[in-house]
Amino acid sequence: MTIHSDHPFVPAEGDRDQLRRVRGRMPAPVTVWATGDGAQRRGLTVSSLLLAAGEPDRVLGLIDPDSDFWESEPATWTVNVLGAEHRFLADAFAGTAPAPGGPFTLGDWTDGEWGPVLTGTAGWIGVRRDESEPRQVGWGLLVEGIVESVSVGDAAALVHLRGRYRDLDASD
Repeated sequence: MTIHSDHPFVPAEGDRDQLRRVRGRMPAPVTVWATGDGAQRRGLTVSSLLLAAGEPDRVLGLIDPDSDFWESEPATWTVNVLGAEHRFLADAFAGTAPAPGGPFTLGDWTDGEWGPVLTGTAGWIGVRRDESEPRQVGWGLLVEGIVESVSVGDAAALVHLRGRYRDLDASD
């Protein structure tokens, strides 16, 4: 057996998806979209999103069409902007880290008017689904909602860049 420094599962330089490589160099917010209450809660880590100011303000996101988040086509949901301390929680909601009892057992959650709200975030947004039907865009499902509530928190925001989580200073 030979030991070398290359990652065994990373494609060779010439075989890598160039768009994915460029996307990886763009900082992406780390959020958990959450809906439902009590035992009916559902959530998903979402980094492909856009906030559009206007009358009304809107949030657009690309979500995994195979996730159970959109299964019941929720009328409302929250967009929880994760803080630096929520790295493990982000992975749990993405399905890449274990969460015995479910990911909502991680962190301090309350049931709000639009859905579950995580305590200690960089902020959260209450969203109501608009009339447009979600549609397939690339590998994701484009979902659009109307912003009805915004709360800015004190935590440093968490971003994903080049395969790693990074903190942003909350004082900006």
